[in-house]
Amino acid sequence: MDNFSRVNTAPVSNLYSSSGQLIMKLEETDLSNLFAAGYKFPEPFKVKAGDGITDLYGVMYKPFDFDSTKTYPIIEYVYPGPQTEAVNKSFGRSMDRIDRLAQMGFIVVSVGNRGGHPSRSKWYHTYGYGNLRDYGLEDKKVVAEQLADKYSFIDINKVGITGHSGGGFMSTAAMLVYPDFFKVAVSGAGNHENNIYNRWWSERHHGVKEEISSKGDTTFTYNIQRNTELAKNLKGKLLIVTGDIDNNVHPANSIRMVDALIRANKRFDFLLLPGQRHGFGDMTEYFFWRMADYFSQHLLGASEMNETDIMEMNREKPMK
Repeated sequence: MDNFSRVNTAPVSNLYSSSGQLIMKLEETDLSNLFAAGYKFPEPFKVKAGDGITDLYGVMYKPFDFDSTKTYPIIEYVYPGPQTEAVNKSFGRSMDRIDRLAQMGFIVVSVGNRGGHPSRSKWYHTYGYGNLRDYGLEDKKVVAEQLADKYSFIDINKVGITGHSGGGFMSTAAMLVYPDFFKVAVSGAGNHENNIYNRWWSERHHGVKEEISSKGDTTFTYNIQRNTELAKNLKGKLLIVTGDIDNNVHPANSIRMVDALIRANKRFDFLLLPGQRHGFGDMTEYFFWRMADYFSQHLLGASEMNETDIMEMNREKPMK
């Protein structure tokens, strides 16, 4: 039995013989109510990486009331890997927050990058070996540029970027490496200083250097470039978010980034979520609306973000 879908198809279940012949179609998900409510499938696309040769695959999410005669800011949802990629391949709940963000009035894209998923090839997967901070950033930049060249409805002067964990690390790095290109970032639970993150992950994907002393003693060292080293480069709007008991990426990663930005005399925003671990738990929904507000304020100029209450969340509270 094969259960499958794509981001732009309804999930289907089929029964096949051992030789691969279709015996019967079992079921197909009924999405009629979803479409009646205004839902539209996202759109897969293919572009070139920064080398102009390597194919990269991504998915574009548009507002359901999309108008091709208008222009929209573009936001990239990122996760650098290198053990996986952030691009959704199948239809499912994992797409919901990217879809929802697009409904605020953005074009939201997720796309792979060199140094990503190991299923592509060894070369593709190990592209970032020895450069664990910057390896994927060029591809994120050129993807936005290529899409803007192809589609007149994308405003290349209003580029946002967001991600969680490695994506928090990557989105902040993008703001600091390309400060004139990426204008707004919301960075969640980022491992901004990999020297205090899990060494097994860092050593595996960045690599270690073997050093032999004059006495013949062998040691292994690794030095991954840190976001804090580039704090002075910040030009755009940056929101850093972390849970205060993160059990994966220690909150010290974000606090050290905050310290570096303060010492560089930069204006930025910082949100600490009390009692939350790596996934933000029961504050996940609150985080989504703060992220949506942040992009709306700084990419769309939405003035209602000055209100105290998040009215959308108040309307969703269960009735007593």
